[in-house]
Amino acid sequence: MKTAALAVLLGLAALSLADAKQYSTFRVHAEANASNGPVFSTQLKFSGRQVTIEKVPTISENDVTGIQTYRAADGTRGVLFQLNEHGRLALDSLSVDRRGGSLFVFINGRPITELQIDGRIYIASGLTPGDVELLKKDWPPRARK
Repeated sequence: MKTAALAVLLGLAALSLADAKQYSTFRVHAEANASNGPVFSTQLKFSGRQVTIEKVPTISENDVTGIQTYRAADGTRGVLFQLNEHGRLALDSLSVDRRGGSLFVFINGRPITELQIDGRIYIASGLTPGDVELLKKDWPPRARK
């Protein structure tokens, strides 16, 4: 009886793992003051230099409503993210409060780029075709206007 119950449990676990959906992660962290301390900020190497970023992302995948993808000259891909109302408000607030500062973008856990805060999130290059396909599953591409 125990063996049968264990077999059913293992079968259900394997089925749930096989049916698991992959999701993209998209995190935008604002540059932080190094004196904020380790509770609110973290230091890491980004593009070969030491930077301090806020631990909590200002914008995440929950703020994305769609994407437009592009082929970059270097063979990688680029993407323009469309944001929902919360994401637009967060980006607008950053654009007013910290204009000229830096945003650090991470996609699927990888550091992708550093952007100057100017009201848009456009990744010009650096994404793999796999990154773009995963992003397209979560956010269907929008028609260009």
